[in-house]
Amino acid sequence: MNKILVTGGCGYIGGHTIVDLIENGFEVISADDLSRGSAKMLAGIEKIVGKPIKNYKVDLCNLDDTEAIFLENPDIVGIIHFAAFKSVPESVDDPLMYFRNNFNSLINILHCANEFDVNNFVFSSSCSVYGNPTELPVVETLSFQEPESPYARTKQVGEAICRDFTNVNKHFNTILLRYFNPAGAHNSVNIGEFMEKPENVVPVITQTAIGKRKEMTVFGTDYDTRDGSCVRDYIHVMDIANAHTRALQYIIEDRNKANCEVFNLGTGNGVTVLELIKAFEKVSGLKLNYKVGPRRPGDVVEVYANNNRARTLLGWETRYDLDAMMDTSWRWEQALAAAAAAKKELVKE
Repeated sequence: MNKILVTGGCGYIGGHTIVDLIENGFEVISADDLSRGSAKMLAGIEKIVGKPIKNYKVDLCNLDDTEAIFLENPDIVGIIHFAAFKSVPESVDDPLMYFRNNFNSLINILHCANEFDVNNFVFSSSCSVYGNPTELPVVETLSFQEPESPYARTKQVGEAICRDFTNVNKHFNTILLRYFNPAGAHNSVNIGEFMEKPENVVPVITQTAIGKRKEMTVFGTDYDTRDGSCVRDYIHVMDIANAHTRALQYIIEDRNKANCEVFNLGTGNGVTVLELIKAFEKVSGLKLNYKVGPRRPGDVVEVYANNNRARTLLGWETRYDLDAMMDTSWRWEQALAAAAAAKKELVKE
């Protein structure tokens, strides 16, 4: 079996990708210092795949500790690099922390890939690299606009670092995956989004519905969109996970046309925040308590993908619609609540 290193493997997308990789015959190890990821993710993955997953609790900004992973695993054939800070508001408040973490970890991983002759690399990028796009749907060749947040800038520069490194290492293959707005959970609801205070809108919706939040805020209803709220391309996390597996297969099997290629990962459908709320209300049968607030710094107005390249070259198709995203998200939130209640009862006993 091909051994893959997944950095940030205890995070939301990293964890779901580990499941998809294993289901497609890969052996996987994880590197996650658990500063943002969760050990509960590993437990949930193991429950799904039926075997233990090795995680190295390593800060990838430390080169010596990062190299130790490769020294212990000389048979790594590919890397999927998720490990990065990802909060837009936090990046606005503390840009240097984002630059320090997201750049240094990427540079160290690429250094080790070069040092240990690991030639297949998938970089977790984002549609935020496009800024406020000048054309919709967004195609991969569209020029970048000024990033709306320091987080987005780390993805723009991160892509440039990958390209420059690949250009001078002709044996090295890189895939840049720009995904849009992940949502949902694994259908088993053994894994999902573990953050206590998420900023992604879908878990904010489910936390509001279950009572963890008194209400939620729709940030801006005065945008030039069909109902005034921001438009995003929401895509199920397991569809994103499968695209990472297919990207690795693409370069391992030497099907790539160039050493560095880029793919959008989105459904191709733009959904407003208010439409998203209505979709949740339909699936759950609940009325959501929300209010309208001012625009939020760092938010783009409207963005959704043209995904033709991924469908054509990677053979990738989205399998989950908006209702499935909201259904698995809601069942995941209910599972979290049930686990919390069971733990509380155990403490009482």
